[in-house]
Amino acid sequence: VLHALRTDFHGQRGTWTRLDAVSPVLQNTFIAAEDKRFYRHHGVDGKAVMAALWSNIRGKPLRGASTISMQLATLLQRQKAQSHKRRSLLAKIRQARLAMAMERKWTKAQILESYLNLVDFRGEIEGIDAAATHLLGKHPAGLDGDESLALAALLPAPNTRRDYIEKRFCQLGKMRQNDFDCAAAKPVLARILERAEQPPALPTLAPHLAARLLRASETSVITTLDKRIQTHAVQALASQLARLNNRNVRDGAILVVDNKSGDILAWVGSNPATSRAPHVDGVRAHRQAGSTLKPHLYALAIEKHYMTAASLLKDAPIHLETVGGLYVPQNYDHDYKGPVSARTALGNSLNIPAVRTLVLTGVEPFRERLQALGYAGVVKDSNYYGYALALGSAEVSLAEQVNAYRTLANGGVMRPLRLIKDNEPDPARRTLSEQAAFIVSDMMSDRSARILTFGLSNALNTPFWSAVKTGTSKAMRDNWCIGFSRRYTVGVWIGNFEGDAMHNVTGVSGAAPLWHDMLTWLEGDAALPPPEAPAGLVHQNIRFIPPVEAPRPEWFIKGTQSDQIRLAPKDARSPRITRPAQGEIIALDPDIPLRRQKVIFTIRNDQTDAALFLDDIKMDKSAPWFPLPGHHRLTLKDKTGNVLDSIGFQVRALVTGPDSPKNPLRTQP
Repeated sequence: VLHALRTDFHGQRGTWTRLDAVSPVLQNTFIAAEDKRFYRHHGVDGKAVMAALWSNIRGKPLRGASTISMQLATLLQRQKAQSHKRRSLLAKIRQARLAMAMERKWTKAQILESYLNLVDFRGEIEGIDAAATHLLGKHPAGLDGDESLALAALLPAPNTRRDYIEKRFCQLGKMRQNDFDCAAAKPVLARILERAEQPPALPTLAPHLAARLLRASETSVITTLDKRIQTHAVQALASQLARLNNRNVRDGAILVVDNKSGDILAWVGSNPATSRAPHVDGVRAHRQAGSTLKPHLYALAIEKHYMTAASLLKDAPIHLETVGGLYVPQNYDHDYKGPVSARTALGNSLNIPAVRTLVLTGVEPFRERLQALGYAGVVKDSNYYGYALALGSAEVSLAEQVNAYRTLANGGVMRPLRLIKDNEPDPARRTLSEQAAFIVSDMMSDRSARILTFGLSNALNTPFWSAVKTGTSKAMRDNWCIGFSRRYTVGVWIGNFEGDAMHNVTGVSGAAPLWHDMLTWLEGDAALPPPEAPAGLVHQNIRFIPPVEAPRPEWFIKGTQSDQIRLAPKDARSPRITRPAQGEIIALDPDIPLRRQKVIFTIRNDQTDAALFLDDIKMDKSAPWFPLPGHHRLTLKDKTGNVLDSIGFQVRALVTGPDSPKNPLRTQP
């Protein structure tokens, strides 16, 4: 049992226990105490009944003549009105009739097993499993003689006075053996009576799943969780949050799945000891993805042959026009590396190369790919996300993240995760090519590819093959670490459910150490070697010209390979307007003299015979321009009139009032 959640407040029960799982000593003790002739009667003990009648005739209280079968009949009818009158003569007659009917259909073993599982003990405890577990901390099979005597002493009146139970305990002991030392055995009974006053210690390893899966009509659910892995994950999360307690970190979540089957092996939704919202399930909660979506972006670009792992991307400032205005992405460290390969860009989680890659693939195809991978919440149109989708502007759950990465681990084949043991897994479907999945997994596993950002020694390195990616959302509100070995995919989220920022905690310092702990513990010494490359790939030695990166072997989809990766010389690049940027908004400042507010047009790789036109009027490329309010189109044409580049920008006049100049040129002396 991983978690017990009380849904019925009529009694405290355990699991049903088969008779062969109950100590024979306890069985014999209960029979001797409650029904000596259990195996010799057919539901009613005639001798006991006659003794009870004789006591009643003499005016004494009704003696107990109920057999185990009669008691069981009452227990089975406990919800009916007559159960409240079970010590009346009419109730006894009804008990007897039911007991005899039961004896005709059930074996003695079935009757005794049912009785042991339904009989009342002290407090709310019902059944031998709950009694043994809560009162003695044992399984029913391990109960010894004195423990069995103590439980039997509770049977006639489990909630009566302590001295009455002690007296019956001693009587039963002397019935068992004449020299029974009651005083020596009483500590067992005392321990039982003390523990009966305490709430039972229920297993609490999976509170979020229990709250979701257990109902009054569904009292037992068998999941795919592994108790050993679940226990370690709970403890590991608590330890990592304790290490981060001075960094304003309260919450975290862990999900562990088996790559092949999709079985969820550990599901830890929060750490109740530190959380202010312990009922929130961090595995299902949607948070900003950060850089964790980048592997799927590069996989799409490589699959579509837009690039290879060796393709060079420019890590330099970029300005992109969007519906919401100008988008100017920056790297996390506000540094720029110049030309870098896609492998280096992904390994070091560089933002600008990722945005340039999204420009190649298009936002909508990438959004569709994320949906195909199971990111069900990425439903808004591409204009809503814009190019920021490359940097994880969408909100995703840990469960979605883990299964999307598991898809990479399984060579591009996607199948939903499985939590309920008996559920048949949904059919698998291919989401991306096996070749692209292998190349991106290889990029994520490359330690040397992440040296620029993470250095040689970091929590992303494991003693075995693994592929991993971290992510940190805006203002350090969330950080992630998702990765996989050959056998397992592990996802970790660290943050605060309320959304307040952590203090200098990133994916590599918050989530990654916990991910590393879980995966290395899971694999132990049994980790598998790196995966074999699928058909359709070429392993090619490459060199960069100029040598922006060191020579190395690289994986290519067949037909895209090259042994030389050349950076195009500046004079070979097409002329481009670099200032103003596409979509730029220029605002005239009322506090600065208008004659000093000039715009200089700049052109990269300009050609002497190229001409610049502003709103179809030819301009002097070297002369500053006094900005006119309004929307403008700047076009660069070659000598034959072909358009080399064209950008749109806007000028806004912040000067207001009747005296505001319409044309700054007219204000010049």
